[in-house]
Amino acid sequence: MSNVQVKQKRVGLDMTEGNVLQLLIRFAIPLLLTNLLQQLYNAVDMAVIGHFVGSAGTVGVGTGGEVMTLVTFLATAIGNAGQIYVAQLAGAKDNKSISETIGTSLVTMIGLAVACMSVSIVFCDQFLVWLNCPAEAIQQAKSYMIISSLGMPFVFGYNSIAGVLRGMGEAKRPLIFVAVAAAANVIMDIIFVAWIPLEATGTAIATVTSQVASFVAAAIFLYRKKEQFDLDFSLKGMRIRKNHFMVLMKLGIPLAANSALIHGTQIICSSHVNSFGLVASATNSIGNKVHKLINVFTNSINAGAGAMVGQNLGARKIERVKAIVFTTMRLSACFAVMSGIIAIFFPRQAFSLFTSDPEVIEYGVTFLRIFMIVVVISPFQGSLSSVVTGSGNSKLSFVSGLLDGVILRLGISFLFAYGFNMGVEGFFYGNALARLGPVTVGGLYFLSGKWKTRKLLVDSGKK
Repeated sequence: MSNVQVKQKRVGLDMTEGNVLQLLIRFAIPLLLTNLLQQLYNAVDMAVIGHFVGSAGTVGVGTGGEVMTLVTFLATAIGNAGQIYVAQLAGAKDNKSISETIGTSLVTMIGLAVACMSVSIVFCDQFLVWLNCPAEAIQQAKSYMIISSLGMPFVFGYNSIAGVLRGMGEAKRPLIFVAVAAAANVIMDIIFVAWIPLEATGTAIATVTSQVASFVAAAIFLYRKKEQFDLDFSLKGMRIRKNHFMVLMKLGIPLAANSALIHGTQIICSSHVNSFGLVASATNSIGNKVHKLINVFTNSINAGAGAMVGQNLGARKIERVKAIVFTTMRLSACFAVMSGIIAIFFPRQAFSLFTSDPEVIEYGVTFLRIFMIVVVISPFQGSLSSVVTGSGNSKLSFVSGLLDGVILRLGISFLFAYGFNMGVEGFFYGNALARLGPVTVGGLYFLSGKWKTRKLLVDSGKK
């Protein structure tokens, strides 16, 4: 297939030309709707289990889902490696390498998924012990964790395809895939929790069903567009190519380590919060859901910025990258104000969506007051980190995760919780202030200007 033919049928947006703000909004709106749908259908799980089963069910799903959330972050990290690499390839108009990268990414991700699924199921009991899961919720947590682990191959497969599409500037299709998943999740929740009282088991079945639905929808799209991607779905085409695999791993392993450090330390903090009792544990579980839900706006803008930076670095348009950073910062600040309004003026209403327990709702007010720290930091975190992400600087990604997770999150949490006798609130502050790590790393890197002369991934991936 000729480059001319591919260009005429190009999937996604060329973000190396045109008005930066308009392109960012055009690309970010589908990302926003996608992320919002993901958070909403995840929130449905928590809301249904909270209202129909109670705090034991809430903690069971929250604790049992910790390992699944960690694995999802790992899948997203490797998927993001594909996004960054493909974005630079798209900017450089290297269509052949894009096709080879898709096959390499899919095969790699499925292999990783099977390994993670096996570990999660075999060591389920030990993980729950490490998490200090309350005795009242242990059976709920175990059922949720084992069943949800079966969905890991579909989570990894979906993230691989979605990462490639985002790298090419295609954000509308992932929205459709997630819409399919959301519909499946809501229907299954109603059937297996509200109608048939399977409790956490029903929520896990609904979750896995939604994961299968999103992956199948994405795979069908990829197959139907195989000519545009010049894909070969035979064993010869779907194989690992060493040069692209090395680039994906060189970038993906530090990104995965970043996610593991951040979420791993969040799990450690959650295990300590769980030791303070059911109310504290439920507040933390629901608070994290509310946090993700009202922070989805800035996260979507920042994800779009990373893809834009990648394409423009691939096209060697340095000045345009600067414009992307400052435009992202201003746009994210607008959405951060909206999140702050919810946290300050409607904290009880936000928590009431997930529980009817008055103690948890009142404790939720404290959680969201502390969450305001995240709101203030978020516009700077995402916009500055987009340069680290888009340039494919894997070493700085790892340093960012180390600073965020280990040094700041654990350091501040334990100092405040036990050193200053603040208890659970100390862990809330630690999780919020940890965001200063990525801001510091991203800010110093952007101001240094070293990203301008960094060797690109498209050069590393050449045979």
